Amino acid sequence: MANISEISIRRPVLSTVMMLVVILFGVIGYTFLGVREYPSVDQPIITVTASYPGANAEVIMNQITEPLEQNINGIPGIRSLSSTSSQGQSRITVEFELSVDMETAANDVRDKVSRAQRNLPRDCDPPTISKADADATPIMQIAVRSANRSLMELSEIAELTVKERLQTIPDVSSVDIWGEKRYSMRLWLDPVKMAGYGVTPLDVRNAVDRENVELPSGSIEGDTKDLSIRTMGLMTTAQEFNDLIIKEENGNIVRFSDIGYAEVSPQDLKSILRKNGEPMVIDVIVPQPGANHIEIAEEAYRRLEEIQKDLPDDVTVEIMYDNTRFIRASINEVKDTLYEALILVILIIFLFLRDWRVTLIPCVVIPISLIGSFFVMYVAGFSVNVLTMLAVVLAVGLVVDDAIVMTENIYVKIEQGMDPRTAGIEGSREIFFAVISTTITLISVFLPIVFMEGMTGRLFKEFSIVIAGAVAISAFAALTFTPMLATKLLKKQEKKNWFYRKTEPFFLGMNSSMPDGWMPSCTEGCGRCPSWVSCWY
Repeated sequence: MANISEISIRRPVLSTVMMLVVILFGVIGYTFLGVREYPSVDQPIITVTASYPGANAEVIMNQITEPLEQNINGIPGIRSLSSTSSQGQSRITVEFELSVDMETAANDVRDKVSRAQRNLPRDCDPPTISKADADATPIMQIAVRSANRSLMELSEIAELTVKERLQTIPDVSSVDIWGEKRYSMRLWLDPVKMAGYGVTPLDVRNAVDRENVELPSGSIEGDTKDLSIRTMGLMTTAQEFNDLIIKEENGNIVRFSDIGYAEVSPQDLKSILRKNGEPMVIDVIVPQPGANHIEIAEEAYRRLEEIQKDLPDDVTVEIMYDNTRFIRASINEVKDTLYEALILVILIIFLFLRDWRVTLIPCVVIPISLIGSFFVMYVAGFSVNVLTMLAVVLAVGLVVDDAIVMTENIYVKIEQGMDPRTAGIEGSREIFFAVISTTITLISVFLPIVFMEGMTGRLFKEFSIVIAGAVAISAFAALTFTPMLATKLLKKQEKKNWFYRKTEPFFLGMNSSMPDGWMPSCTEGCGRCPSWVSCWY
């Protein structure tokens, strides 16, 4: 029964089509690959956040943090449990063992938090649960600043203008705003006046809750018309809050202006962002999992130029941080290394084979294997990063081994007097299993890295699979395309080229300098040595 090499020799169109299919799938896979600096490795960390406005840190710890910790602590597989109780907020970080599945851990935490929620204060906000996501790291920070505008105005520009334009970029998950100052109505109370009028802060709160509402009012239906009614109950200006009736007793009305005053102010007064003394807010871009960070950054730069034209003259949009610059630098360095390795491999092959026809055949396998490895990366859900590109660089020297051995053996048969077709069939048949065993050996060296535990194993998983995939594709090319191409390009040469004649004494000297007894004696013309090589003895 004919093996795959013999079939490829007898059907050259079939072997050519198979290689074109490998290249086509590789190109398609490359177009869908994301670009990052390092592989996406998510640590099994779950964060539970609960808010209790107005409570101090001690109350947060006793009434929120401790009840949640007591319930979460019973989940199996927890490596560490840490918490932070601050003014109005509790934050619990749960780190699991690396062997624990992220989704299973998140579901267990949700169940425990839901059980503990009945023991939390009634006016406490429901706890939120979030998983650690390596892709949720911002890749760009865009500052919106002005020397003449308040932070509330800058926040409005960043929200309505900059964010609206940037979040429509393909593969962008979200655009967050750091240092945002939202509009709020701040009520300032005078304790002395409140004591004089007999008003408590609870009275003010009840009055605001009672009057600052907007309820459905129904509609008016007639014979020919149907009108909906809207009750304008929400207060939007400081004057409306100042005129708010807090208390009415014995015909005396106490308005809010009698015990304090209202003003429009930022919701958060505890933090501020500045650059060169100018207030600013920052829009940060968070990509989707598997997105191409470089394409997102390029589109963001283009849109920021358009946004700057639409903004007032005193408002400046500036790139504060761009992580893709480091990604570009890393990927470009690896690409340069790839080109250098490719040139060196081709040069070394030519120096030893000393014939462009023989050199061309194994060199064709290199781009086929490397391009095909991108489809392996796409199927496995990997991305173009430093480690996968490093695997491609190392694969340059590994993928040519089988092709060199196959080409050399066929060339020896041709030099012995066989026609190229017969030489291809006989030569490929002799080393068919040798090529397979070599490939399995190389794959078995790199594949165990997949089973490494810890963060190192997860980090180098992509590295090992890409190399193994490239070697497997190279073996397939060496068994199919290489013998077919050898039968078409190689032929017996009666006279060697100039470079071969000049370098032959060097290689003969290397052979003759071998110590005696390293090889069994042979007789010239015995057929063991190629005809184009002088007998060693």
